[in-house]
Amino acid sequence: MDKRFLFLAISFFCFAAPTLSAQTYEEWIEKSCDFTDKKDWVSAEEALKNAMREEPGNPANFALLCNLGTIQRRQGKKQEALLSYTAALSRHPKNVTILENRASLYTELGETDKAINDYTALLIVDPEHQESLYCRGLLYLGQKKFAAAEADFDKILQVNEKSVRARLGYAILEKLRGNYTESERIYNYLISEMPREWVLYEGRADLYFLMGKNARAMADLNKLFVETQPTASLYLLRAKVKIAQYEKQSALEDLQKAKEMGYDPLIVDELMRMCQ
Repeated sequence: MDKRFLFLAISFFCFAAPTLSAQTYEEWIEKSCDFTDKKDWVSAEEALKNAMREEPGNPANFALLCNLGTIQRRQGKKQEALLSYTAALSRHPKNVTILENRASLYTELGETDKAINDYTALLIVDPEHQESLYCRGLLYLGQKKFAAAEADFDKILQVNEKSVRARLGYAILEKLRGNYTESERIYNYLISEMPREWVLYEGRADLYFLMGKNARAMADLNKLFVETQPTASLYLLRAKVKIAQYEKQSALEDLQKAKEMGYDPLIVDELMRMCQ
């Protein structure tokens, strides 16, 4: 999900509300932008903090706090990022970008209910925000609230009848409902329309595995391993297919790789026991 900055808002507030220290404040912001362009997150973070120290009452600070949260997040400082986003929202509680950033961070942290609350607050402000409808729909799927998820995907299609995200949401929904044939139909259609949307192949490979069509699942996975940078989830899925095909030694190698890349060790260890 997109971790967004609010630099455009900053420039407006800087010129709209100058103070005696405004030049220094603006210079720190410029430095932060420069460091961000260079992906020097540590220096970018410190520059933003210095700007807010210069002018703690500047109305632009809500945007600086949002940017600070995003920079901290890119350093893996998720709890600090959460504090920054929350501080930004305390100043602008209806800001769509900050709500979206905090919702996606809550999702990463496994705080599903809090993420849904933020997406819901955002959708009150902007009812047709497609990304938030899609993300909330996926969270509802994780909670097995299928009707709520379907309502979000349907709303996306009302806004944009050509939405790939909405159709992908329906493919996942039908898969979770056990309607594998319908899910396969949607995946096949999407892939025929967008043959280089790699996320579709991963979703279809998982579906084929559930359907017991392991050769087809492996064909999709082989394509992904050639065309993309494999993720931990891809290694895990390929391991499950290999276990089903009695290729246990090769599956163990994939599981070890998934574990090294950060996949949940409890899930990996359980699958490893199936290879013994």
